[in-house]
Amino acid sequence: MGKIELQGMRFFAHHGCFSEERTIGNYFIVDLEVEADLSKASVSDSLEDTLNYQLLFDIVKEEMAVPSDLLEHVAGRIIRRVRAVFPDIRSGSVSISKLNPPLGGEVAASRVTLAI
Repeated sequence: MGKIELQGMRFFAHHGCFSEERTIGNYFIVDLEVEADLSKASVSDSLEDTLNYQLLFDIVKEEMAVPSDLLEHVAGRIIRRVRAVFPDIRSGSVSISKLNPPLGGEVAASRVTLAI
């Protein structure tokens, strides 16, 4: 068993319930963690025996580009795609942080985390 993490992926996207958020956009930070059996790759040194980090990143990037009202919805789409492409993943999580959310006061970020 092992863990692969993509930390601090930064995207500019148009997520939010307010029309201004969908029009203006904002910065988001995404962290993805997945657990799978990495023992074969630890011996073979072959990309075919592990989870391809580039494919994981591409899934996150593509889903972040699709506007949604809720970060929960975006996280759910990411999870479904990751599971479809990598069915051997045993568990993990995806966290999406919206930087400087429009909440009427100073808030560094709002964050949603869903388990895989």
